[in-house]
Amino acid sequence: MSAILTTLGLRAAPGQAAASHASGFLIANWVWAYCLMSTRGDKIRLGIDNNVCPREDLTTLGEAAVQAGKFSRATLNKLKRREAAHANAQEGYTLFVASILISLFAGVPNETINTIGAWYSISRVAYSLLYTHITYKPTSYLRSVAWWSGNISCLYGLVVASKRL
Repeated sequence: MSAILTTLGLRAAPGQAAASHASGFLIANWVWAYCLMSTRGDKIRLGIDNNVCPREDLTTLGEAAVQAGKFSRATLNKLKRREAAHANAQEGYTLFVASILISLFAGVPNETINTIGAWYSISRVAYSLLYTHITYKPTSYLRSVAWWSGNISCLYGLVVASKRL
């Protein structure tokens, strides 16, 4: 377990400083928010992608495809939830960037910055999966817990950094 924590930069090896994975977390979360959460590939595969006005694809072309029986209402609703999670991931990314950059600037220890990055990353992946797949209101609150967890990780980073400035 200690080797895993050291590899992830959550703990320093004896006599050494922990490696900084800040850039890796920034890149990974950008790829998650802007690429992997995108519905574009699915819309192309389903034949409802319109590059002229792609933000309206699910509303206009998606509805028409459901009416024509090309795919189910459940598929369209799942795509809509995923598109909303995609937008939220992009919106939340700026707070994460601010937290990591200010923490680096303030000289927050790498272990703490890496912990914030891992905490945020796990929270965002969980949030996206929960948002995309949960269809019942009682369990939808798990999504809210994951959303708050990601934001709290960023706020924690900002507070820790502010104490060092």
